[in-house]
Amino acid sequence: MQPVFRDYDQKALDDAYDQAVYAPNRDQLLARRNRQSEAARERLGEPRRFAYGPGPNQQLDVYCCAAGNAVHVFVHGGAWRAGRASEYGGPAEMFVDAGAHYAVLDFDNAPECGGNLFVMAAQVRSAIAWVYRNTAKFAGDPDRIWVSATSSGAHLAAVAATTDWQAQFGLPEHIVKGYTLCSGMYDLAAPRLSKRSAYVSFTDEMEAALSPQRHIARIDAPIVLLYGSLETPEFKRQAREFAAALAAAGKRVELIHAEGYNHFELAETLGNPYGPMGRAVLAQMGLIIRPGAQGGPGGPSPT
Repeated sequence: MQPVFRDYDQKALDDAYDQAVYAPNRDQLLARRNRQSEAARERLGEPRRFAYGPGPNQQLDVYCCAAGNAVHVFVHGGAWRAGRASEYGGPAEMFVDAGAHYAVLDFDNAPECGGNLFVMAAQVRSAIAWVYRNTAKFAGDPDRIWVSATSSGAHLAAVAATTDWQAQFGLPEHIVKGYTLCSGMYDLAAPRLSKRSAYVSFTDEMEAALSPQRHIARIDAPIVLLYGSLETPEFKRQAREFAAALAAAGKRVELIHAEGYNHFELAETLGNPYGPMGRAVLAQMGLIIRPGAQGGPGGPSPT
């Protein structure tokens, strides 16, 4: 078969953007993720739920910390077509014990917005802006906001990292102090040619505007990039090339190669302070785990 992207024929490229091909334990890990989220809510209590926009999915969960005011925003993955905030409550305990509020975003997935990544990216940006403006609702500090994300969420968070917050939202330029992006896509040329085009309505404009690697000049915050040794070859390449481009432009970037992890195993380490992603996030935030720290719903009542 003829190559369709670099040395990939169509099947190889499709496989390189299909995590199930390279992670045979995917379903087990996703089930464990959901159970860990349920267990975190059983121990911490239900999160506070806030609307950041008018749409039914424009809401976010905040797991509040009673002993700290840092804020960590998480953008979930799911191949742009799946995922809900409730499935990503598991890491809340680590953040609460480290003295941080943990905010998990909901937003439209591709089937709910006609496959329009512009809609998804705009909602993620709006959610981060809402968090900055509304930290007082849960006793957070607007000057201590960090963002992490995995998979397609890492793509959306990287797009957010290119945002001109002052021009688009009337906010200070540096509302996010750093991003930790795990197993993401940072240029859309290859995904556009893969079978993901069956549910994402790619256009030339979308590819150009929403490929963060093509807008590195707009990125100011430090970025930590992670990928696993058992990732698909394309997810490895995406991380390495984005890191190289950031470094070449003099941006603050760290690239972490996590040996022995596939796509879903690496994402699971966000809730582990001694795992690759959890350790990276806490280091970027300058936080340490404080065993027995008081967590729970906490914070002032909604207004």
